Amino acid sequence: MGVKITTTLNALAEPNRLNIVELLRNGPLTVGEIAEQLSLLQPQTSKHLRVLSEAGFVEVQAIANRRIYKLRSEPFQALDTWLETYRSVWEERLDNLENYLQKLQSKGDKQN
Repeated sequence: MGVKITTTLNALAEPNRLNIVELLRNGPLTVGEIAEQLSLLQPQTSKHLRVLSEAGFVEVQAIANRRIYKLRSEPFQALDTWLETYRSVWEERLDNLENYLQKLQSKGDKQN
């Protein structure tokens, strides 16, 4: 999963691409609508959409001369699965910290 997750994170690391993903959360949009809402030029927007498409984040539907982009759920599910391994590690560490702090607090209560 290392290469795939690197591609995923690299695609989302660029602020304009992340903004595009945020826009598409609300539903499909054309290149022109995305460009207008983000104050980007159409060629610049198309370049970012190509990167997102190659990373699997968006799919495009051509209707006449319009290209409509929408998000795909699969890369977000893969990212969530990858992050889950880190969540469990941090939850365990935070639980251990909570237990330690509770022990310190109970010791402090006994001394008072």
